[in-house]
Amino acid sequence: MRLVVARCSVDYTGRLTAHLPLAPRLLIVKADGSVLVHSDGGGYKPLNWMSPPCTLTTSRRDDAEAESDPEGDWIEQWDVVHDKSGDRLRVRSHEVLEDSSHELGVDPGLQKDGVEAHLQAPLAENIETLGDGWSLVRREYFTAIGPVDILARDENGGTVAIEIKRRGEIDGVERLTRYLDLLNRDPLLAPVRGIFAAQAIKPQAKVLAGDRGIDCVTLDYDALRGIDDAESRLF
Repeated sequence: MRLVVARCSVDYTGRLTAHLPLAPRLLIVKADGSVLVHSDGGGYKPLNWMSPPCTLTTSRRDDAEAESDPEGDWIEQWDVVHDKSGDRLRVRSHEVLEDSSHELGVDPGLQKDGVEAHLQAPLAENIETLGDGWSLVRREYFTAIGPVDILARDENGGTVAIEIKRRGEIDGVERLTRYLDLLNRDPLLAPVRGIFAAQAIKPQAKVLAGDRGIDCVTLDYDALRGIDDAESRLF
């Protein structure tokens, strides 16, 4: 990866046109061919960029050419052309403040924590979190339309189907509704009630769940893993 901090202007031409006037910016050239233009604000998104496949060529000019150029005293120009669309990103650097290259190697990828599978295991191991006398029947209980995350029995021996999401939205409630319709056809399980469990549940999902007789439970992931003792907290 090449990192260049330079006072530069940037022009994009192709399906649209865009211009960035002269200012200090961070230019990133990745090993996959991507070229990104960043400022010191505006969040994580680049001001402009070119995605691969593309070709980068650089050119410099001497003092005589600079004096006769109405666009000012730029010293180096990058032309980045997309191989398929022909779109062009042109960067003209007037002053290079920093230029370095780094070999990053192969990235192992993002490892997410707190996804549905990570929530399911500790909840199954601590099913009594949902109530005293509860017991686990099975994780990933198979049905003809897909697996129910957790099938459990409450303190009265009633069957409970639990759908787990990291963020609880309407589609999760719809999925659980379909599971309940199917499970309640089995005389060995019926009646089956549902619990929609998530770390955060949107208000619209709570309303829909309540309308369909489904209980909502907000999960504390750290407490389930034993990292955080919710009872000892002041707030």
